[in-house]
Amino acid sequence: MTSPGIGPRELFVAFFWIGVQGFGGVLPWARRVLVEQRGWLTQDEFLDYWSICQPLPGGNIMNVAIAFGSRCAGAAGAVAAFAGLVSAPFLIILCLGYVYTTYGHLPEIGTTFRGVAAAGAGLLVATAIQLSLTPRIRSPLALFGIASFLLTVWLKWPLLAVLGLLVPFSVLIAWRRSR
Repeated sequence: MTSPGIGPRELFVAFFWIGVQGFGGVLPWARRVLVEQRGWLTQDEFLDYWSICQPLPGGNIMNVAIAFGSRCAGAAGAVAAFAGLVSAPFLIILCLGYVYTTYGHLPEIGTTFRGVAAAGAGLLVATAIQLSLTPRIRSPLALFGIASFLLTVWLKWPLLAVLGLLVPFSVLIAWRRSR
């Protein structure tokens, strides 16, 4: 992985704008900003961060911000990236909460909130499609991701059981492929 010389201030500003632009669907904007606009990460590096941060407690993108910020500028970078990411949505939620409690009885407000939710879902689907087009996701190892999804979502297996079953096999196959 590259080691960009990025300071806490730059991290705060970048993740603040990710939070503003990606309100309701931050992952697509984070990928766009970190990979396409700023070039701080390659597509594969972004996928590495996302993969590592998915099983951690909390929001995936918050974990990515903390891990990336920490790598760039230590603890100060982790705090700056996290604070930047959550401060804009926090302020937006306060404003939306005021609007909803004051005017929520109006049908137009409910319609607006449903439209925003649909747009966020569309962004997430678009990002999933974009990420699925990378060579890494098209590898045979992606079958473990599909199996995890099927076992947890459709068959309702507990996540720890799924991980206990699939992780050893996926690590073994990845290790064999790397040799």
